[in-house]
Amino acid sequence: MTASAIETIVADLTRNAHLPFEQARSMPTGVYTSPEFLKLEEERIFGREWVCAGRAEAIAAKGDYVAFDLAGQPVVVLRDMQGDLKAYSNVCLHRMSTLLEGRGNTKMIVCPYHAWSYGLDGRLRNAPHMEKSSAFCKGDYRLPKVRCETWEGWVYVSLDPDIEPVATRFAEISQKVTGRYRMEDYVETFREEHVWNTNWKVLAENFMESYHLPALHKGTVGPFSRIEEMDCPQGGAAFNYHWITKESSLAIGSAHPHNSHLEGDWRRTTALVTIYPSHMITLTPGYFWYLVLRPRGVDKVDILYGGGLSRDFIEDPRGQEYIESAKVMLDAVNEEDRTGVEAVFRGMNAPLAAPGHLSWLERPNHEFGRYLAGRVGA
Repeated sequence: MTASAIETIVADLTRNAHLPFEQARSMPTGVYTSPEFLKLEEERIFGREWVCAGRAEAIAAKGDYVAFDLAGQPVVVLRDMQGDLKAYSNVCLHRMSTLLEGRGNTKMIVCPYHAWSYGLDGRLRNAPHMEKSSAFCKGDYRLPKVRCETWEGWVYVSLDPDIEPVATRFAEISQKVTGRYRMEDYVETFREEHVWNTNWKVLAENFMESYHLPALHKGTVGPFSRIEEMDCPQGGAAFNYHWITKESSLAIGSAHPHNSHLEGDWRRTTALVTIYPSHMITLTPGYFWYLVLRPRGVDKVDILYGGGLSRDFIEDPRGQEYIESAKVMLDAVNEEDRTGVEAVFRGMNAPLAAPGHLSWLERPNHEFGRYLAGRVGA
């Protein structure tokens, strides 16, 4: 793609983003299908923003770690020997092999290539057969740090060393939405990793709107979804959201009888929050589930998918039953979403594909477009 072509995509995105919501359309197809646009996203969004690494409780024990790629940079998040969460470059300082893979627990970070080993503080501990290299000094080597902070039970990392604290960045989310639920006290009961054949933004936008519920989810939650009762308020610089207040078809969708901090309609209100760029949370008074998205090319997305229950439902005598029923329901909904978002991406690649006007239920999608235009067009 030529420079003028990518400039056209950015210009079209920006023009649409600046329209009043009532006049706006879906984002142009090149936003989803262009590898050059993805490069801009990796550089200007994933390389600069706070990106979720999952729940803090998933890295609870000393030596627990999770490794993943962030905008082309391998990163490892771990719990050190003092019990603190730290993040480092996951690349050996010798011949630059990646170090750890996936999830696990370790007392030492050992390079699989030449066995250079690092402590959980990032310092080089051992480098076999380097004693005859006069210029080598073990004390000169320490894995570069990556910003790592927690917020309401979640771990976030950023490649920008100067980014504002995560609590500051997300203060408005806590104030308007999540704080009242005490999200940090929910207990994760499952987490999985998947790869779907779609663009990461197609899946993100699917989460942001409930317009698709009656049709796409007609086999699960669709018949119980009164989308005319959805409320789509204006979001903020770091997030968008919508919610519905209703009696849930699941007991765990409403507050447990022992819940004393939610009152009135909040005991039966479900919030759906997208934290930019790629962390999505459905938060009910009794359970939550989430997605964390990382692009793997324009046509694939790595998904961290997890969920759990509020502590009072976990401790309920029927706790295990609640855990199992929630997982069955969420898996079914997730599979329906997969069918939908993969079909959307296939359609976006068609020569005659063109974006249409948005429904009133898709205000969060338009706000997401504004966010992208503001970052990628910067």
